[in-house]
Amino acid sequence: MSEVGLFGPDSVTWQVHADPAMVLGGIRSLFLQALHPRAVAGVLQNSDFRTNPLGRLKRTADFIGTTTYGTAEQAHAAAARVRAIHRALRATDPDTGESYPLDDPDLLLWVHCAEVSSFLSVTRRAGYPLTKAHADRYLAEQRTSAELVGIDPADVPTDTAAMTTYFRRIRPHLRHTPDADEIYAFLHRPPIRGALAVGLPLYEPAIGHLSYSLLPGWAHRVYGRRPYPRHVATAMARALRSAAPHLRPIIRAAGAPEPATAAAIRRLGPQATPSAARLPA
Repeated sequence: MSEVGLFGPDSVTWQVHADPAMVLGGIRSLFLQALHPRAVAGVLQNSDFRTNPLGRLKRTADFIGTTTYGTAEQAHAAAARVRAIHRALRATDPDTGESYPLDDPDLLLWVHCAEVSSFLSVTRRAGYPLTKAHADRYLAEQRTSAELVGIDPADVPTDTAAMTTYFRRIRPHLRHTPDADEIYAFLHRPPIRGALAVGLPLYEPAIGHLSYSLLPGWAHRVYGRRPYPRHVATAMARALRSAAPHLRPIIRAAGAPEPATAAAIRRLGPQATPSAARLPA
């Protein structure tokens, strides 16, 4: 069982987390997380994202890849590192001046819910064939991910109805702040230098603003910034997801590291290849 990992090839998580729309979901989740004043203050006061713009995205992607497709030992080791980092860091509330730990349970739960709801919403909107039963099962499986980073499993929404209730409860605590504006600007146009900067004019409309546009309408109202029309954002997300397989040779040629899925398939065999066809009935 250790070689199979925490979820295994028969889980919804195993299939969904390999979908190319996850990239948009991850960036959407950062826009969403930034609406929580304490969560975004913790990032701005402790992260190196201004000088290492791709670092946080890469660390998050690596963590998700390891906890989904790595062995159980690899997943627990990665989670232990994350818990240790959060345990050592504090931030200051910009409104009250109060110091608080980054492993505050309410903040950890907010980040978890912003992430998994974004992954689920964006992949479905981009055309991944998930039923409501699949969505509910995915959120139930993600209780394992939440527990890894130190969240009490009893607090974690484990179906779509519970997630809706959670967001209804948390929304009065979310607001537009100068910190959120900084994240908004960064996610639209990260300060990338060198060869990658050539792609920024395409990234901003096709990835950055598209990811923002995939937020729920209430989040757009909190930000006060106009998204693409809903039908346009949906069409763009579906087009990018469809184009992704054709970009893989280019990504490999550029020297990108081996994806976690490839390591899992090599370890477990071709029957472990993620596919929508393997979604549980």
